[in-house]
Amino acid sequence: MLSRRHLIQGTTGIAAATMLPAIEPTLAAEADVPATGVAQLAATISDKLFDDDGLARPVPDQPVVSNLASGLDRTLVLGGGGEYYVAWYCGFFHGLLEQGVDPTIAEMVVGTSAGSYAGSSLLSGRFQQLRTEFAFFGHFPGLFAKLAPVTAPNASQKRAQEINFSVKDGEPETIRAIGHASLAADNHLNGDGVARLAWLLTGDSRTDWPTAKMFTTANDCYTGERLVVHQDVARRNGIPLARAAAASSSLPGVMGPTLVGQRFCMDGGISKAWAHTDLVAGSKRAIVITLTNGYEGSLLSGIPHDIHKEIAALEATGTKAMLIIAGTPPGLNLLDPKQIEPALKAGYERSQTEAPKIKAFWA
Repeated sequence: MLSRRHLIQGTTGIAAATMLPAIEPTLAAEADVPATGVAQLAATISDKLFDDDGLARPVPDQPVVSNLASGLDRTLVLGGGGEYYVAWYCGFFHGLLEQGVDPTIAEMVVGTSAGSYAGSSLLSGRFQQLRTEFAFFGHFPGLFAKLAPVTAPNASQKRAQEINFSVKDGEPETIRAIGHASLAADNHLNGDGVARLAWLLTGDSRTDWPTAKMFTTANDCYTGERLVVHQDVARRNGIPLARAAAASSSLPGVMGPTLVGQRFCMDGGISKAWAHTDLVAGSKRAIVITLTNGYEGSLLSGIPHDIHKEIAALEATGTKAMLIIAGTPPGLNLLDPKQIEPALKAGYERSQTEAPKIKAFWA
């Protein structure tokens, strides 16, 4: 079935159909497909077509050293948490930089959702530019308010949101169910719109991926696979840094999905990995920053998580980890623009406590 997102603009349906190239039937015919039904057939075709893009990276079931981080010294993992957490990160990193703690000394930064914005902005130099050119606490609330959709959800959005919050595990079938609902949601802010907003923070919309240190996470809405975007695969697939950050923050039933390469993607937090710490496993030292412990406070998915178990798995690979949990006020709406200014201040205040600890950990 042809997606509404792929309709050829400026033509009628009949005229567009005559313009489409003939479909070669050899792919399905040649595929070695077990007789297990249409789902297996679809999966086999999808695998054959998309394996070469290099984006899919399964979440391991057991602790294993990552070939992305092996041999690295300092790594940084930034988890997700909506617009509130984007603002918290900005206040936090503003405070760290004031105290002479530069998070960009990390040799690898993994960002998920809000963390993808924060990490991309830091490493691209955009964050330093913004905090230098503008009155920090005066400018940023208005900037981030643009990231927070405030319209009432329609039925298709509610379906995606309710499925996302009702699930009880992070199995592939579950991720796919959320992803399919995300694809079918008529969001007011589509993927291109999310990418334009992401550019406000990353400052980069080119396809050359300006920093080799940055890794973003997302999920393929169709297959449920975890996707990891970094400089190598970004250049291979023509993916700008801003678009990868947008995909990582495309919350089902709220915004997106966002096209990355040839895959429509949703939020990287819709995963059995809370912060995707497995990607930095094997580095010498990792700082992991998350909004909550994964099971208390304000959350954006029903998938069960426990950051402490994830940290234990990380340390089992030989990585020494420092965990910082931001925390949220009771009953907080993570997508409420009115929470942006308090979040900036909360992040800034927390930086005063954590800066000396980070200095000592990375010394």
